[in-house]
Amino acid sequence: MADIESKSPFSPYRADGKLYGFVCVVSGADQPVGEAIIYELAAHGAACIYDSTLTLIDDILNTWGRLDVWVCSSGLLGPPSITNTTPADLQKCFEANTYAPFFALKYAPPAMAKLCEKRNYPNAEVKDVKYGSIVVVGSVAGSYGGCWGPCYTMSSHAALGVVRSGVAVLKGSGVRINCISPGQIDIGVDLNNFDMRGMTSQLPPASMQSKESQKSTIGLERAGLPTEVARVAGFLASGFSSYITGANLVVDGGAS
Repeated sequence: MADIESKSPFSPYRADGKLYGFVCVVSGADQPVGEAIIYELAAHGAACIYDSTLTLIDDILNTWGRLDVWVCSSGLLGPPSITNTTPADLQKCFEANTYAPFFALKYAPPAMAKLCEKRNYPNAEVKDVKYGSIVVVGSVAGSYGGCWGPCYTMSSHAALGVVRSGVAVLKGSGVRINCISPGQIDIGVDLNNFDMRGMTSQLPPASMQSKESQKSTIGLERAGLPTEVARVAGFLASGFSSYITGANLVVDGGAS
């Protein structure tokens, strides 16, 4: 790491892991996990963070000259049973959980390959090395079934497939792609405010499981917090994870 740092001022090689100069995109900013990720990237020194939309890429490059991090944090549960699942529900879940990572894999890397001189904005840095990090926030439902309904499980498996296929796609580009698979996360929603069809929520409310159940099924005996998922996203965005790609980091408190 010391040899790499001596050759380039670009921030992925900073010993402190800061994201100075980074321009980031985060989808799902209106959901608890996405919001926490935005705060985490800002705390690491990111220069700018956009709420995700593919049409922004040209605007980002014209304004900032670079793109460094793309976090796919939007998601949809879908209905809890196959009986209540329509083909339209399945389509919506795949659009939310799988299409977004696919489009990030397809369109973000060419923008991340752009190099630029140091510009006149806070925390600006030179980008003289091809670098990028794509982070997909999925679910433990991407590894096994029974977490919720079939829409959620199927589309979460497919999202992890995007990450694993991305390793070969991104070879030689300087861009990494990884998945975060949260388990039970307390998103601050109780059952009284929850749509049981799952068409407006990313994760099920932790209140669906009692404290006693959490203690018996989770190694750390509690639900996780959005900030605890966000810290992993910050790690994967930074140079601290420079030799990690194609990985699935499970954040479930030891439940699996």
